[in-house]
Amino acid sequence: MVSFPIDTDGGPQVVLELIYRLKVKDVMMTEVVTAPPTASLREVQLKMRDYGITGVPIVEADHLVGLVSIGNIIEALDGGWIEDAAGSRMSGSLIVLEDDMPLSFAITYFNRYGYRRFPVLDKNTRLVGIVTAADVLRALLIAMNQEVERLEEGLARDRASGAPPEAAPESARAFSMSFSSRHFDFENAGKASAELKKALKGLGADSGSIRRAAIVSYELEMNQVIHSEGGVMEFSASNGAVRIVARDEGPGIADLDAALTEGYSTANEWVRSLGFGAGLGLPNAKRSSDEFEITSKLGTGTTVRVLVRYQEQP
Repeated sequence: MVSFPIDTDGGPQVVLELIYRLKVKDVMMTEVVTAPPTASLREVQLKMRDYGITGVPIVEADHLVGLVSIGNIIEALDGGWIEDAAGSRMSGSLIVLEDDMPLSFAITYFNRYGYRRFPVLDKNTRLVGIVTAADVLRALLIAMNQEVERLEEGLARDRASGAPPEAAPESARAFSMSFSSRHFDFENAGKASAELKKALKGLGADSGSIRRAAIVSYELEMNQVIHSEGGVMEFSASNGAVRIVARDEGPGIADLDAALTEGYSTANEWVRSLGFGAGLGLPNAKRSSDEFEITSKLGTGTTVRVLVRYQEQP
């Protein structure tokens, strides 16, 4: 079992920003060792030995059809079917990632399923890469080093200019912004939440409140992407409070009480196979809010209004 050493809820702010900003395609390996279904398990075993790997995706016409792990090879050696075709002995039920998913989903997958690696598919379900926990950590370390260098360069410029930092005007201590969402647009999912976090950080809001507001925004945005035909996320902040309004066009919610119950979900099997639709979105959003209101009408859509209070830090 693989447990990823990053807290996606309570980790350092800079790490949280990176895992929501980066995509799976930014960290995956694109040179993947594969084999066709007709290859024997012996051939797959030799590939594992030569490349020092413990799993080989089985690919046919650029599409992933299964995977042979070191466990499959050991069973084949013990059972005497090492010369059988990989397609007849491979694991066919796979958990995969999409290349445009936020990196946060990859981390969630490692913690949830405990696998060492995940195949990565593009929008056309073609195998385009593979990602391991080591790939994620390596990419985060590189991105963090780049962020440190950027901050150091900024500090150096400030020291060279000799100018003391100016106090932000009152108008800079408030903001208003909006973002649109589209049905099943996982490529851009999470972007609104990332921008909200940046804006609140710019206001000097305390980290705990920033985290709560980001959770609310992310969960409501994902609900729009999964369950509606598209919608709008609206943010405004001033006087120590951020207001989040999520409006969507969609089927509406028949039973609001059930929708606010953990574990209740109307997501289809495809969405669940991607790791979404666990029935935690609205409950998480409500739990992280100081004020929460939801209205919905069948055939028209759903509107959620949330308020999260924050403390301005010096």
